[in-house]
Amino acid sequence: MSEALTSDNHLPAGAAAPRRAKPVRRFLRNPQAVISALVLGVVGGAVLLAPLLSTDPGAAELSKAFAGAEPGHPLGFDSAGRDVWSRLLHGGRNTLGGALIALAVALSIGVPSGLVAGYYGKWFDAVANWAGNFVMALPAMVVLLASRAILGPTMWVLMVVLGVLVAPSFFRLVRGIVATVRGELYVDAARVSGLRDRRIIARHVLIVVRAPIIIQIALVAGIAISLQAGLEFLGIGSGDLPTWGAMLNEAFQNVQRSPLFMLWPGLALGITSAALVLLASALRDVLEDGGTTPPRPRAARRARVSAPTTSDSAGARAALLSVRDLAVSYGSGASAVDVVRGVDIDVAEGEVVGLVGQSGSGKSQTAFSVLGILPEGGRVSRGSILIAGTEVVGLPEKRYRALRGGVVAYVPQEPMTNLDPAFTVGGQLVEPMRLRLGLSRKAAAERALELLRQVEIADPRRVFDAYPHEISGGMAQRVLIAGAMSCDPKLLIADEPTTALDVTVQAEVLELLRRLQAERGLGVLLVTHDLGVVADLCDRVAVMNAGRIVETGRTAQVLTRPQDPYTRTLIEAVLDDAPARPAWVAPRAADSAEVPA
Repeated sequence: MSEALTSDNHLPAGAAAPRRAKPVRRFLRNPQAVISALVLGVVGGAVLLAPLLSTDPGAAELSKAFAGAEPGHPLGFDSAGRDVWSRLLHGGRNTLGGALIALAVALSIGVPSGLVAGYYGKWFDAVANWAGNFVMALPAMVVLLASRAILGPTMWVLMVVLGVLVAPSFFRLVRGIVATVRGELYVDAARVSGLRDRRIIARHVLIVVRAPIIIQIALVAGIAISLQAGLEFLGIGSGDLPTWGAMLNEAFQNVQRSPLFMLWPGLALGITSAALVLLASALRDVLEDGGTTPPRPRAARRARVSAPTTSDSAGARAALLSVRDLAVSYGSGASAVDVVRGVDIDVAEGEVVGLVGQSGSGKSQTAFSVLGILPEGGRVSRGSILIAGTEVVGLPEKRYRALRGGVVAYVPQEPMTNLDPAFTVGGQLVEPMRLRLGLSRKAAAERALELLRQVEIADPRRVFDAYPHEISGGMAQRVLIAGAMSCDPKLLIADEPTTALDVTVQAEVLELLRRLQAERGLGVLLVTHDLGVVADLCDRVAVMNAGRIVETGRTAQVLTRPQDPYTRTLIEAVLDDAPARPAWVAPRAADSAEVPA
């Protein structure tokens, strides 16, 4: 078994998992990041320490107008005899401070609204989109000039207005990315594990938009600095404050007499804006470097179950999971289409029930209905679903979330896309346990390592520290099973848990599921199209065709004495007892391929 487990991993036995360098180390190894950060640090430090490094910027000596450099005044004096060095440093405080105000306002409005609109959509998305488009349609310079006429020439107020005007750029950027990411399988996996939406957004969604946000921050900061300098250059800003734009205005008026005065504020503006863009680009590379693959967009998105009418069915209902007269519909009104109709399923504690049928028969739709993660547009239009005695059809999301992870858990197909590529395996196992079980980080990590041992991973610490791209599909499936078991659920829903695995690994995963089910007394709803898996694992089986349950019963009875023609067709498609296919003979050059009789 240990050899098989080793072969199922990309890493050689005994080797430590390759780990990404920490962001700080990657930052220090990036010359562009270090140099641009040093330049901004020097500019910011000089501006912040302006009172210590210079004299009063407003002190004027007319006798020194246009005088050159002298001790204590390295850049000379302007047309009013004021120290250019002092005005440059103090002007930087006002110019950069105004840009920070505009940036803070834009971020505080654009990023949260983009996250909410992209993740939840619906009416807020429509309203926010309309508002963003309206603001972006306004001519910024005209609005700033009107604001100055109404609110006065104070530059800080104008920067707040500018922040509102550029907020839609953050909104549209964040919303577009989040709308793509929200349908990813690892986001669904986080929801099924019981995480709250705000935690999913903060951990799994926000990390995807951080790099574009960093680039946008640099661009917006550069725009704010340049626009503020432009307003001051035109004489629209606060004339009583020293700023780089005001210095440019004064230097331009005296360009014939002292052209050198235009160099210093222009150089400060150019160096600061360039360093911002270069630092943002380097930070993006530092944060995204490390070999993880970006999440692939997926059109489908999970939506909440709508509140339908429910109906009770006669007969005893299982205490763990009981589904009665379930119908799942897409669309509304006359165009509504039922993809699941009249489904009844029961799963008792310690029982494994197989839900079998060909692709498109409605198996996964039934499982998603139980979990409350139907794709967007889908709804439970009729029926009742009891989980541990709780009716979940129409249940508020907050109460539904309390059942996920602790009462019902989920093992999906496609294991690699159900793990977030931005986090280590250990980080994704620890998070639900800290939330659901209230464990400390250390205790949750120890429990996660023990779970990895229980799912027969030979080197738990190596896998715990690895990223999803560093392990194979079979190892990832074991990780998902460990995650499903982490909060001690009573019901496990496994949706094609071995579809993407090779035959040897399939057998190991099935054996693992069988052992965990027996040790923990789990009730299992196993969604599959493989009758061999059903025969190997299931106590009872329900056969599904065209959205309906056509036959149900004990596994041995259904497989050996099927009653429904569709069930017989499925069994006859299994070639275990069919005659062997004849050997294939390679064709000669002049002949077509031959198959001997």
